[in-house]
Amino acid sequence: MFVDVAAATTLWDEFGPVWVFVIAGIAGVVLGIVVSLLLTRYSRRMAGQQANQLIDVARREAAVDAHELRQKAEEELQEKRAEMTREFDRREIETDIKLREIRAHEESLALLDHQLEQRQERLSRENAAIRQARDVLRDTSKILRKRLEGMSQMDAEEIRKTLREEVMLECQEELRLLKRETLERSERDLDMEARRILIASMQRMASKPNADITATIVQLPNDEMKGRIIGREGRNIKAFEAVTGVTLLIDETPQMVLISSFDPVRREIARIALDGLVKDGRIHPASIEEFVNSAAEEVNVNVRQAGEAAVERLGVTGLHPEITNLLGKLKYRFSYTQNVLDHSIEVGFLASMIASETGLDPNIAKRAGLLHDIGKAVDGEYEGSHATIGAEFVKRHGETPIVVNAVAAHHEEVKPETVYAGLVILADTISSIRPGARAEAMANYIQRLDRLEKLALSLDGVQQAYAIQAGREIRVIVSPQYVSDDQARELARELRRKIEGELQYPSTIKVTVIRESRYTETAT
Repeated sequence: MFVDVAAATTLWDEFGPVWVFVIAGIAGVVLGIVVSLLLTRYSRRMAGQQANQLIDVARREAAVDAHELRQKAEEELQEKRAEMTREFDRREIETDIKLREIRAHEESLALLDHQLEQRQERLSRENAAIRQARDVLRDTSKILRKRLEGMSQMDAEEIRKTLREEVMLECQEELRLLKRETLERSERDLDMEARRILIASMQRMASKPNADITATIVQLPNDEMKGRIIGREGRNIKAFEAVTGVTLLIDETPQMVLISSFDPVRREIARIALDGLVKDGRIHPASIEEFVNSAAEEVNVNVRQAGEAAVERLGVTGLHPEITNLLGKLKYRFSYTQNVLDHSIEVGFLASMIASETGLDPNIAKRAGLLHDIGKAVDGEYEGSHATIGAEFVKRHGETPIVVNAVAAHHEEVKPETVYAGLVILADTISSIRPGARAEAMANYIQRLDRLEKLALSLDGVQQAYAIQAGREIRVIVSPQYVSDDQARELARELRRKIEGELQYPSTIKVTVIRESRYTETAT
């Protein structure tokens, strides 16, 4: 790379300056080539490194874009799935409503068919009696005519008396027909008036279907909150369950906790307390007790306000504060997804309207209708069904005998003593069976009705059994050749014991045993 000065001097002396310059030029060319090769290699290496860096940057950007696209696609998929789920739930609810309407129509048709059969049987018996009476009258008339033929020796008074008796015998059939026609016309008029009153009351009572749910679910912000609710060695969840008296069900369902308890008030207190704990974030035994006490006070205030609002809405006055407070507890109770407090208010309105249409005191009917299901909110200090429990409670707090009997008799466990008890029974039935009022899982509903009919058919002497009124009544038809009246009464008691011992059902089930004889002949 460097030229020796001594060597250059020697070359200068031997070859002269020309050759020396030639050699120096060649050496410079060689040196330039070497330098250019080195620069080219260096630039290629630098270009390769820059290309690799650009490729890495492009790959990272492509990965970020792909991740964002994947997240967006997943979010759109979840939205579509949620939308399809909501649509499916809506259609399922509509299907259940249609099925309940169809079931109500079927029950009405079955009842009308049974009434038509009874009326046809009554008409057949009356026609047979009329034919028999007609034959007797004809025979009697023939005998009298034969007697009159030999009356030439009788005086005028005897003849007049004999004719009077014959005329009376011949007019008896017409009088009987007139009496029956008058009675039938009276029954039709009464039926039409009853339908008019019921339709007018139901039209005045504009109430939307109630389909609240009874399951209490608490949403969580994330699944990590489940571990904080459980706590170390389960101390938090144990403390929560001990203070509230409920059971917390924590499973693999994302961001969700289920509160289970037979007492809806406890369940509501637990829900409010757990919501507060989740929002606060500090979950330990001391804070759990603090939030539960706060939630209990809030629920008590809500219960009192709900009871006062119901009483104010109906315009009922003079209720004992304990009764008002107990009415508020019905806000957290449901029967076949129908809110019991809303149902009680609706029964009060219906009873009041029917009483107004029939000329009775609407205030008494309204009061009895509002209090008819109050036994469902009474704690365990009383024994018996909710009707008898409610009657004892309102009697204990100063209600009149009319209201007490209406509350006790609204499921016909006690004999109705006044017309107001019948009004409450009617209003309760209308509010319970109107379309959309109550709902039940179709599989459970069908299974319970099928089990109820099979229990009845398993008894000796039973020909047919029909579960009607959404499973609240079972009608049993027995064979009159094998079952007497006393045996039919005992069969009803036996079926009641079987239902109480083998079935689980809400409210009450009425058992009706029918024993009748039919005689049919065909005239040709």
